[in-house]
Amino acid sequence: MTGPAGGPSAVVPGSVAVLANPAAGRGRHAAVLPLVRDLLAATGRPVRLLTAITADQAASACRAAVDGGAAAVVTVGGDGTVHLALQALAGTGVPLGPVPTGTGNDFAAGTGFPADPARAAAVIAAALRAGRSRPVDLARVSVLGRPDRWFGAVLAAGFDAVVNERANRMRWPSGPRRYDLAVLVELARLRPRRYRMVCDGEPDEFDAVLVAVGNCASYGGGMRICPAADPTDGLLDVVVAGPVTRRTLIRIKPQVRRGSHVDHPMVRSLRARQVTIDAPDLVCYADGERLGPLPVTVTAVPGALRLLL
Repeated sequence: MTGPAGGPSAVVPGSVAVLANPAAGRGRHAAVLPLVRDLLAATGRPVRLLTAITADQAASACRAAVDGGAAAVVTVGGDGTVHLALQALAGTGVPLGPVPTGTGNDFAAGTGFPADPARAAAVIAAALRAGRSRPVDLARVSVLGRPDRWFGAVLAAGFDAVVNERANRMRWPSGPRRYDLAVLVELARLRPRRYRMVCDGEPDEFDAVLVAVGNCASYGGGMRICPAADPTDGLLDVVVAGPVTRRTLIRIKPQVRRGSHVDHPMVRSLRARQVTIDAPDLVCYADGERLGPLPVTVTAVPGALRLLL
């Protein structure tokens, strides 16, 4: 990948902080963490495991590690773990190495890391040994009265965000069935919303059921909602699904994994450096994490993050 963010850069001397989520991927990759620690230690750098129970504690531990002079941060988890690390790393020059062990690993996949956790860890260790990092874009989310947030993959502001919101409120059933049931409930309640959007200063108003803003191509574990998104081109990809019926949405959704939904006449795509989105009674999610209610302004920031790649 090439783009306006620049080329390879050296990793400064120092320790490596490891932020791990042992519950990621429902614990399927619990044995990966010792392997990661061994591979990182073999680079000759001190390795420190960040201890945290809650997401807030993990974010704070990551910031403290960066403030304390960590040369790099390695995450062992999914997009949610990466998202926490991004809040501490964006704009600092301290590189990230994501070892993908979550149910959704879209940022790692979208930036070129192997899907296999052991192979990804080996790639990260090799970059550390060589003292090499590469730049990648991030997206900054601004909301009046709240601190800015960063995301690496995709922001959802429509049907998918509503489904996430519903699933997070449900106490039954557990596991993936909760999300499946939330989809059915929200499909029954599906209605277009009136969106107001400004892309690079150009205002637009339309009815739609889904708006997604991508720095990378996919979300939800490989759903290519913004299939042309390139995290090194300095631009955001915006995909809008118009006021489709339930039947049409059900027909389009399976095409998202291939990215062919963008060929549907009710779906349009555009690119922008900055986009503001507003719609009544909607929240947005990015990297699978809840950011809060609309409106939001999303800005592409070239080279905001460096990767151990």
